[in-house]
Amino acid sequence: MLSRLVLVSGHTLKNSGSFGACLVQASRSFHQSSQSLAPVPPLPEKGGKVRHGIFPEELFTLLYPKTGVTGPYMLGTGLLLYMLSKEIYVINHETFAAASIGAVVIYGIKKFGPSVATFADKLNEDKVAKAQEVKDQAVATLAHGIEDEKKEQWRVEGRHLLFDAKRNNVAMLLETNYRERLHMVTNEVKKRLDYQVALQNLHRRMEQEHLVNWVEQSVVKSITPQQEKESISKCIADLKVLAKSTQAKATV
Repeated sequence: MLSRLVLVSGHTLKNSGSFGACLVQASRSFHQSSQSLAPVPPLPEKGGKVRHGIFPEELFTLLYPKTGVTGPYMLGTGLLLYMLSKEIYVINHETFAAASIGAVVIYGIKKFGPSVATFADKLNEDKVAKAQEVKDQAVATLAHGIEDEKKEQWRVEGRHLLFDAKRNNVAMLLETNYRERLHMVTNEVKKRLDYQVALQNLHRRMEQEHLVNWVEQSVVKSITPQQEKESISKCIADLKVLAKSTQAKATV
């Protein structure tokens, strides 16, 4: 019966062109407005309070200032009686079927609702735990990346010190190479000078030896056999005199 009512009302609204145009224009403005790009508020974890399983508490609190405490109940009862009296809603076999299905649904909710809710909460907690674990890993990775970035920045700050040290090392290497070359040049010059001194000493020694040999040969050639005999005789006489004097000293 309700489905028939919806179809009839929809057909009636469709025939009214102005209302349909307004509805289309409103739907377009709703979907194309800048408010559709606004962030969606998070869904509440728990639903609001309800009465009798389906009626929200806000409806009762809204009607309390105008109708009193019994107003919502009287409004609902009067609306139901009005629909039944005017045959807007006719009780038939679908009503009993709906009531039976509703009773079964309510019994299932009362009977298995807590266990299903506990199971759903457990699944939700598992998902939240996994999401939190992924979040913690991501945060740890980002923190590690931040530490690495800070370390690299610290290294960059100390890079000029490293460059100064390398520059000083290069200057020391150049200075060492320069001094080694100076030492090598000094040694080479000293070797050449020593060679020249040794060559001069060799020339001088050769000249001295040659001069001594020439003098000896000249002296030997200038001595005659007679002079040789006289010198030998004189030497023998001198030896005899020395022997006598030595012997006399020994006896004394």
